[in-house]
Amino acid sequence: MNVLALRLAGPLQSWGASSRFTRRTTESAPTKSAVIGLLAAAQGIDRGDEARLAPLAALRFGVRIDQPGTRIRDFHTARHGATGKSMPLSERFYLADAVFVAALEGEHTLLTALDAALRAPVYPPFLGRRSCPPAQPLELGLHEGTLEDVLQHVPWQASAWYRRQHRSRPPRTLTVLREAAADEHGAANTLRDQPLSFAAAHRRHTLRTVVTTTVPLPGAAPVPLRHDPFDALGDENS
Repeated sequence: MNVLALRLAGPLQSWGASSRFTRRTTESAPTKSAVIGLLAAAQGIDRGDEARLAPLAALRFGVRIDQPGTRIRDFHTARHGATGKSMPLSERFYLADAVFVAALEGEHTLLTALDAALRAPVYPPFLGRRSCPPAQPLELGLHEGTLEDVLQHVPWQASAWYRRQHRSRPPRTLTVLREAAADEHGAANTLRDQPLSFAAAHRRHTLRTVVTTTVPLPGAAPVPLRHDPFDALGDENS
């Protein structure tokens, strides 16, 4: 099998799985539906094109928490575009300054096309919401092996200031949330996060099985060349 790895890092991220009405929550790690949506947007797939979405949704998904970030809450106000009437006050939750490694396992040809799309996307990527652009390049390349192998061995992607804060006591393990293998049995949770359709009029998701494990801390990746705005805060960002 082949695996496509992504770095998901930015000042703000938001990965809702059960948001309703005026309370828009976020999970503690990226959801499969949002990452598949990011990849579909990079390829220019229309929201209602379920035929082109299906191969992406069939990819096996996992994510590693390299830098957990901080959960924050924001209040959102809006007015109706036509009437000017004030809309209900809503709460929006975000993860501030988090870093994740997401991985998708599947067929080589499809993953190669997705990797190319990330490097020249039709629509710009965002981290769960349009207001959350990535601060670093997404692509970590194609890898041979299994989902578990890649999530164990891809270098640690935490930001430079976070590594400095933890250099005297770095984490020994990183948490991994991944889909269970076909022949795997044991404790698992379910999340309504398997995308069936992104059509605006009838978005549909079904349940998927999520296994939580840990992996030993791998070696750190080189500091990214692109600007990380949080580096300016130095070690005081705690």
